[in-house]
Amino acid sequence: MPPLHPLSPTAVVTALRAAGCVFAEDEAELLLTTARTPDELATMVDRRVAGLPLEHVLGWARFHELRVAVELGVFVPRRRTEFLVDQALAQAPDATVVVDLCCGSGAVGAALAAALGRVELYAADIDPAAVRCARRNVAPYGGRVHAGDLFAALPAGLRGRVGILAANVPYVPSGEVGLLPAEAREHEPLVALDGGPDGLDVLRRVAAEAPGWLAPGGCLLAETSERQAPAAVDAFTRAGLTTRLAASEELYAHVVVGVRPERSQDGPGWPGTGLGQG
Repeated sequence: MPPLHPLSPTAVVTALRAAGCVFAEDEAELLLTTARTPDELATMVDRRVAGLPLEHVLGWARFHELRVAVELGVFVPRRRTEFLVDQALAQAPDATVVVDLCCGSGAVGAALAAALGRVELYAADIDPAAVRCARRNVAPYGGRVHAGDLFAALPAGLRGRVGILAANVPYVPSGEVGLLPAEAREHEPLVALDGGPDGLDVLRRVAAEAPGWLAPGGCLLAETSERQAPAAVDAFTRAGLTTRLAASEELYAHVVVGVRPERSQDGPGWPGTGLGQG
């Protein structure tokens, strides 16, 4: 039997499988269709075999039916976070002002803008690499990305206007970061993973400040783990938000949803806020 061509589909699958890639066939197809030249394919296979996350090798990730650019050193959007997007759209389908806090690649903000149509979109992250990457992803929607620590990065004029505040905060307890898969530990920024001693430090900070930024009826959403969910719900409730927990067994996703109460349930609408009038 003649030796396999080093760039044949079979050779790519074999190399990925030997490296421990569980979905070697699927990954090989993505690499083969993304690479523009044989040399680029060889480089991509070598990088994946060396342990680089597939999305960093490809330069993109599929998220909520979008192809989102993902640069080296930037947090890779997880499929379970699509559930957060769906919950936001269900809670505030008429939102006109959207903020993606702890935005990473900007995938959540881009997905919300794509689904909602014309919105004011803002994103923020403390990591410079994430800010650069997010700017690529939100640009088609006219989005603006700001660098800084949580709300300090946002324009003051957004106070009281935000219809959807999506905050995919880091929530891994500090002592458990070392237990994460090597792809995350070695190639994603620690600031996007480590949520402090119990994993909820950043979530509590966001919940405490969110009511001042939300429009009446606006919502805050944050992902958490099943174990942390009761404490996360408590943090939202203590901030004065009307809170519920949404869960998806299929995606093993848990999202806390907090809504700023309306001034009056029967009163007039709120012109100039981040919630459209139905």
